[in-house]
Amino acid sequence: MTDHAFCVLAPNPGPMTLDGTNTWIVMAPAGEEAIVIDPGPLDEGHLAEVVHVVEDRGARVRETILTHHHLDHSEAGPRFAELTGSRVRAVGRGHDDLADGDVVRVRGVDLQVVATPGHTADSISFALEADNALLTGDTVLGRGTTVVAHPDGELDAYLDSLERIRALTGSGAVTTILPGHGPVVPDAAAMVEFYRVHRHERLEQVRAALAEGPTDADEVVETVLRRVYTDAPEAVWPAARLSIRAQLDHLGVRWR
Repeated sequence: MTDHAFCVLAPNPGPMTLDGTNTWIVMAPAGEEAIVIDPGPLDEGHLAEVVHVVEDRGARVRETILTHHHLDHSEAGPRFAELTGSRVRAVGRGHDDLADGDVVRVRGVDLQVVATPGHTADSISFALEADNALLTGDTVLGRGTTVVAHPDGELDAYLDSLERIRALTGSGAVTTILPGHGPVVPDAAAMVEFYRVHRHERLEQVRAALAEGPTDADEVVETVLRRVYTDAPEAVWPAARLSIRAQLDHLGVRWR
């Protein structure tokens, strides 16, 4: 996909995962060591394919890192570590191996950790300076928008993360997004701006729905769901409900 990163697509397509989880392999063009980001669900065939792709390029997996804890990204972590002899690094949930600004390094290539909470509290992205790219997990997808997974995810944090990515695209440090689902985004700045506008439009729509006067938590959520998420297929309604609760928290709505 870029000079230093390529993708192996996991076989887990669905309404929330789009075509499936993108397992990213990062290494120098003629490198001997690789970083694998998000080994994905526990699917032995997929893991074997990732190992094959790395070994076919004359390299070995040295680091396995996770963008966040959701199982479609992280479930295979322990098994992949067994297969490759690599360590699994992430934020939180028994890890706390990575922090904002840390550098994950193998021969010939570096990844810098960029804290981007919001989708989940432990969401991180990875800046690949060699390709002016950012690996975003579920913070920014290749198409569509992501869920703010309340209560672990918070909209305040998510909006701050979008601003942080916007600063990277504005400076030219990031021109390409390598997402956790969906295709590569060649115009990172345009996608981030779309995400920002979308979030603020959603908040205005939620304010309008609240003016109808729903009186309890469930009624508020269902009113917003049916007024605002009219284009959302029923399969994604559970995720939409999480985002709505995050939006209501952001707006300071108190349950009655």
